[in-house]
Amino acid sequence: MFKCKAVWDKLAPLARASSTRCLQNARKSALRHGRRLEMVQKAQMSSGPAGGGGENTLYYVLIGATCLGTGAYAYRTISGDKERYNERMIEIASRQKQAPQAAEAVAEVVAESKEDAAPLESIPEPSSEPVKSEPFAEEPTLTEPPVEEPPVTEADVKSTETEPVAEAPVIEPVLEEPVTEPIVEDSILEPTVETPIREPFVEASVTEPAAEAPAVTQSEEPLAPVVERETEPTPVIIAEHVPEASSVSESAAVSKEAPAAEPIEPTAAPSDVPEHAPYLLIGGGTASFAAARSIRARDPGARVLIVTEESDLPYMRPPLSKELWFSDDPKAIETLRFKQWNGKERSIYFQPASFYVSPADLAKVENGGVAVLTGRKVVHMDVRGNKVKLSDGAEISYGKCLIATGGVPRNLQVIDRAGEEVMKRTTLFRKIEDFRSLEKISREVKSITVIGGGFLGSELACALGHRSTDLGLEVIQLFPEKGNMGKVLPEYLSNWTTEKVRKEGASVIPDAVVKNVSYKNDKLEIKLKDGRLIKTDHIVAAVGLEPNVELAKSAGLEVDSDFGGYRVNAELQALSNIWVAGDAACFYDIKLGRRRVEHHDHAVVSGRLAGENMTGASKPYWHQSMFWSDLGPDVGYEAIGIVDSSLPTVGVFAKATAKDTPKAATEQSGTGIRSESETEAVAGTLKAETTATPPPIQQKEDYGKGVIFYLRDQVVVGIVLWNVFNRMPIARKIIKDGEQHADLNEVAKLFNIHED
Repeated sequence: MFKCKAVWDKLAPLARASSTRCLQNARKSALRHGRRLEMVQKAQMSSGPAGGGGENTLYYVLIGATCLGTGAYAYRTISGDKERYNERMIEIASRQKQAPQAAEAVAEVVAESKEDAAPLESIPEPSSEPVKSEPFAEEPTLTEPPVEEPPVTEADVKSTETEPVAEAPVIEPVLEEPVTEPIVEDSILEPTVETPIREPFVEASVTEPAAEAPAVTQSEEPLAPVVERETEPTPVIIAEHVPEASSVSESAAVSKEAPAAEPIEPTAAPSDVPEHAPYLLIGGGTASFAAARSIRARDPGARVLIVTEESDLPYMRPPLSKELWFSDDPKAIETLRFKQWNGKERSIYFQPASFYVSPADLAKVENGGVAVLTGRKVVHMDVRGNKVKLSDGAEISYGKCLIATGGVPRNLQVIDRAGEEVMKRTTLFRKIEDFRSLEKISREVKSITVIGGGFLGSELACALGHRSTDLGLEVIQLFPEKGNMGKVLPEYLSNWTTEKVRKEGASVIPDAVVKNVSYKNDKLEIKLKDGRLIKTDHIVAAVGLEPNVELAKSAGLEVDSDFGGYRVNAELQALSNIWVAGDAACFYDIKLGRRRVEHHDHAVVSGRLAGENMTGASKPYWHQSMFWSDLGPDVGYEAIGIVDSSLPTVGVFAKATAKDTPKAATEQSGTGIRSESETEAVAGTLKAETTATPPPIQQKEDYGKGVIFYLRDQVVVGIVLWNVFNRMPIARKIIKDGEQHADLNEVAKLFNIHED
């Protein structure tokens, strides 16, 4: 056909040229002689010279040859296609007739293999229903590739290799009906969460699937594991189909039978890691525990899983730098039980181990519960697939997730660059293991230097100084500010606090900027910027906290560039089913703007609110978080809002009494963690009472008790209650109102600081 076309392409221009010349000659002849056009056309229709007798013969011959060749080619092609079609139909019919024989042969081999207790590695298991011999059965069943048995010919194996998976329609019908059976009978899976259909089949399969069929690429999942319905209702056989195999030895191994009533156990993950958690809480600190308690309060049957990198159950951190250092019980280091300032004993853990359920049993317990998976770190989040990956490779899917990863202690760059010997003798204080390690070190060395003058540094300096006399320990505290808590307290109060720390037994060095740290002659040498040199045995770096936002990249969450932490909305929500609470949350304060708070009370309240919102409460976070610090049992303060020493401050002080101490406050409230009594309801309903006119404001060295107001544009944005306790709801209300006050002495009356 292509040859005919080529000939026609060459001759067509000649034919067109000949016809054109004929028409032109005819017109000229008609004009000269006046004859009719049809007479001239009859004489001049030729491609050769005028007057020739065989002028049109060549033209007719070429046209006829072309038509004849085209017809012959078409007839030959149709005849060949019909012959190949007949041969193909005969071959298919022959293979369908031989299929029952192959199935019987496979059944015999399986029976013999079971008797000998040999592994079946290369013999596929036959279908439980008889294979119909019709070419297109209404309910076809799965057939396996032929095996090397006498009834099976070599042609059958060859046809199986070359055939483009014509059995695809035979496989598809058995995928639909049996899918729901394992999910209904499996009590481990949570019924309220949509689980991908393919998961039960992959996990229930006893053997690994062999090669996947390349012809079934349009399906979302491979057709390897297929569950078929047996004639008996109880057993379930899981077979694996391999569409292509060059020989019987390359086919998949046969899966073993397993009763349908048994739960499906995960094979990829460790046995103590559940596949799914309706409520997944990442982090084992105060915020996570508060959220778990809140979730269970609103949803008594909830199943909550806490994943923590630490090896301990959820615990409170404040006693690590406060009460535990003042305990007289030598076993307190191991038991982590301490005496509050009021003498009552308490554990650092929120709940004992009996309170929690095993992670492996979380899906089985009747009324749900809270499980803690310790020693595991979430290293990746798939927010689209609603699952996380752990450090050991296990994966957990979730319905709703809370990120409460807290923070990581900062370190000085000069220490990071100082080398291994310096790092081995440096403690970044944060966890239980850090407390135990530092307590042991304090009994073994002669000198400890605390770098940092903030909350943690000042508390540790007081705690270690309190022990210095009994242990013969030298305690040094240095920081770049002019006094302890210099970034928070006004200068006069910061200086007073510094003297208080010195009285506890610590040598305080203000205005100290560390330039270099080195290890020489079994001592750490700290060189300051002004040239001073401090030699010590151990360093405690308490220079702040860095929010842990390692999951931001994989989860696609936004990190605040100014304050750090995950940016969340007013409901502490980062995504539709992801919330953030505690130190890692950068939230919007309705009165003070975007903020991030690193204190116990904020962890409690934000975790509680996040837990409520995870159950559908949809409440905004309007709570003004408070924080507190105790410099021993006699001096303590509570603060709320923005307490920045660079802001203008007004302080109102009075003479303290015996009840104006942290010890007396705990005796009255019954708890050493004073913020535990703080609730949003109390903050909104309490009303302050005024008292008589106070005496003049005291500005002297003996600051017994008082109130410090922090102002921005004549509006109170922060309040510190110095040795004034159980008045935080009043301070919270003042900040919430956001009003300008002409005389803060009148506002100080609300706190009754002049009562005896």
